[in-house]
This record gives sequence, structure tokens and C-alpha cells, in this order.
Amino acid sequence: MKFSSTWMIALRALRRNLMRSGLTMLGIIIGVAAVIAMVAIGTGAKEQVASSIAQIGQNTVLVMSGAGSRGGVRGGWGSSPTLTRQDYEAIRKEIPGVIRATPDVRKNAQVMAGNQNVNTTINGAGEDYVDIRAWDFADGVNFSSADVKAATKVAILGNTVATNLFGDASPVGQIVRIQNAPYTVVGLLKPKGMSMMGSDQDDVVLVPWSSALVRLTGTDSFRSITVQAESAEQVEQMMEDIGALLRQRHRLREGAEDDFHVHSQQEIMEMATSTAKTMTILLGAIAGVSLLVGGIGIMNIMLVSVTERTREIGVRMAVGARGGDILLQFLVEAVVLSVGGGLIGIGLGVGVAKIVSAKVGWNTLVSPESVALAFAFSAAIGIFFGFYPARKAAGLDPIEALRYE
Repeated sequence: MKFSSTWMIALRALRRNLMRSGLTMLGIIIGVAAVIAMVAIGTGAKEQVASSIAQIGQNTVLVMSGAGSRGGVRGGWGSSPTLTRQDYEAIRKEIPGVIRATPDVRKNAQVMAGNQNVNTTINGAGEDYVDIRAWDFADGVNFSSADVKAATKVAILGNTVATNLFGDASPVGQIVRIQNAPYTVVGLLKPKGMSMMGSDQDDVVLVPWSSALVRLTGTDSFRSITVQAESAEQVEQMMEDIGALLRQRHRLREGAEDDFHVHSQQEIMEMATSTAKTMTILLGAIAGVSLLVGGIGIMNIMLVSVTERTREIGVRMAVGARGGDILLQFLVEAVVLSVGGGLIGIGLGVGVAKIVSAKVGWNTLVSPESVALAFAFSAAIGIFFGFYPARKAAGLDPIEALRYE
């Protein structure tokens, strides 16, 4: 029997039970859509993480201050003030290959301008901060090394802070008060959007780190120091040099634990993307279970169909149909159900991913590989779960089939 004839017979059989066919496809539709959507969310998250970490700067080394403890509970890196301005200056002067460096002093504080006020993050940084992070200016200029040395009261506003305080007007040249100290706005940063942790990167005010230490924190220590190397090849050696320098400066005995932590940008990216990749695989696996359940549904319905159509199978065999023709017919029916459900599921999954991105604000990425894999998997499910019912139908005895009531 020609394949075209088998194809038409299979389609007619499915059309006779449209409701059953539709409900059978539903399991595959939901399964494929879930896989596409979950993988898109996971892949988008991984890309967002990589993009956010890249904003730290190229060829960078992050030096975190120590991990303190309170009440016997150990805190995270940066919770104990072990990095000083002398450490920062030593790193700039004594470590080979350093082209830029900036400390990080942070504090939440109220910023006022006229009758407007906002609570935001004050980031005490060096003149290299915006260059390391490749952060462009929408208006104004960066503060200078002279401003840092003199602890000048100048500030650079993030887009969110500027909008909340000044609306659409340029803040450059205006006065803002940070903890009642007047700061002159010298620059406005271009928007960067949300970070990988969901925080607004534009909700920030940059001031010289020296000014932050004197007027805002009242300390002489930094949360972290970011160092930028000339090339990626120098990063590993730079990490070793920084570690040796800080151990010497902090007078740590041989075998004693470091009271600081040194990370490269690449290490941070690998750790973060590895976590995101694991979550993507987990989400895809959970969604894949529903696809597997859809395949079991196809096998169940096809077995019921074989039982209901036993006499039809007997008649076809009596008029010359071979076992291979019967097997192919039922296999085609199973594949049509799974592939049809797969195509609809792909469209639904892509739509769900776009809706999540638009309504929830999550970054989603539908890759051609995930679409191709979901489609191939749905077709494979049709063949795998349709083969047993098809073989059972092909193995029926024609005489017994004709006698079946």
C-alpha cells in the first residue's frame, strides 16, 4: 500500500474522533510549551547574569574585604572592614599591569534637592569607576583625581535619582544635599537598567571615596577594591600579586587564613552562569516530565483505538492489507498527534516566553536549538509510544479480529 493512502486513512481515523485527538494532543502541547518557556526563561537568566557581570568591567579583579562574624555567625565577604586606603594606594603603585583601580564605599542615605528627596545608595568611588564599568555620561563630566584627593563635595547622579529629584531637567550644576552636606552635581549617567539581582542600577549617587569616608561613613575602610588589568593574560598573575601584597601588609602569618578575598571577573561569571545553567536544566527536566506524560497519554489512547477498531483491522487484512500496512497506519496516527501537538506547543511556548518578558520583566531567550530539540523530542515520543499499539494492531489475527464484537 502506498504511503499516501496510509496517510489519508490515518487522517480520516483521527478526524472521526476530533475531541479525543485534541485532548490527546493537549498533553504534548502543554509539555512542549512548558519546555520551550522554561528553557527560554533559564537561558535568558543566564544571558542576563553574563551581561550584568560583564558590566563590572573587562579584565577586572575584585578584592573583597574580610568575612566578619557576629554572635558566632560568620558573615559574607565584605562584612568586615579589612581593606584600607593604604591598601588601595599600595595596589595602585606596587602591582604591575594595573591600568585602573577604584575602591567601593557604600551607604544608603537620603538625598534632597529643593522640596524633593529620595532614599538611595551613595557609592564612594574613584575617578576610574565609570571607565572600568564602561558607564557613559548623558550630561556633564566625571569627577577628577584632584576631587578625590581634596575630598571635594561633588556628585554624579544615576538616571533614576536625577528623574526623581529634577524630573526632565538636567541636574548638572544643581546642588543636592546628602546627609545635610551640600554636593554639586557635575555629571548625569546614562541608564543601565536592572541588575541580575533585580535592583535598579540607576538608583545611585557617585561621590569621591575620600568624601564618602569623611562625611558619610566616618570610617577609613573599603568594602571592596576593583582593579583593571591591561590584558586578560595578566589577570591571574595580578591576583597572585595582590594576594601576596595584602598578606604582607596585613601581617598574616604563614598558614593563617586571608582576611580578604580575591576574585577575577571570569571566576564570578563562571560561578554565576554555572548556577543559571543548572537551573535551566532543572526547569527543562521538570517541564520534560509533562512531555513524557503526554507520550504515555498517546500510547493509552492508541491502545484504546486498536481495541475499538479491531473489526476494522480484520476487514482491512481480509481484503489484502499486510501487517506492515496496519503498523504504519497506527504509527502515522501517533506521530501526527505528537508532531501536531509539538508544533502548536512550540508556538504556545514562544508566546508564553514573550508574555513573561513583557509583563513580568524577566529576560527570556528562545534559542533555535531548544525549538528544534522540543520538536524532535515530540516526534520521537510519537514513534516510541505509538510503536507498541501499532505493533499490537499489526499482530492481530484477521479471523479473530473479524469475530470481535
